[in-house]
Amino acid sequence: MATEVKTKNKIHPQKMYLYVGLGSIVMMFAGLTSAYIVKKSQSNWLDFELPKVFFIATVVILLSSFTMQMAVKKAKEGLQNPYRGFLTVTAILGVAFMTLQYQGFMALQANNIALTGARSNSAASFLFVITFLHLLHVLGGVIALFGVRFKSLSAKNNTENTLPVELVSTYWHFVDILWIYLFVFLQWIG
Repeated sequence: MATEVKTKNKIHPQKMYLYVGLGSIVMMFAGLTSAYIVKKSQSNWLDFELPKVFFIATVVILLSSFTMQMAVKKAKEGLQNPYRGFLTVTAILGVAFMTLQYQGFMALQANNIALTGARSNSAASFLFVITFLHLLHVLGGVIALFGVRFKSLSAKNNTENTLPVELVSTYWHFVDILWIYLFVFLQWIG
């Protein structure tokens, strides 16, 4: 009589930590967007359009998700040079996204919409806080991308261990989806 051994599909502990962290980020942005909706009902709320550069930034971050996915695919195939190349392109697109966000902030300032300080309005301040916090999360992703890219150059790097790039990919897709939510919210819902 043969005994069956069942193996459970367990989530890697680092992935679980990442999911918990992502959950807390979701809660933070849910709180911010909820506060935005509540604050918007006040009489001194300033309505304004998002600068067009935010649309371009959205296309850039969507493109970066594609390059990130290609990096994961190449890592799983053991193709180190294309893998590193796609990681680098993803990081460059992340920096481009942050630059475009900064240009969006400057465009608002040029239109006399103060984001902070005594001249600011709650609407502009909320926009700044929400998008700046997202920008910081993108910066964290770019740093992680360069870290994984640097680690891939190590002679000790095991080409079969794709966990680091999978973790970074999950985080990167998360900040991409989060931006899409925030962009839609700020453009059409909020």
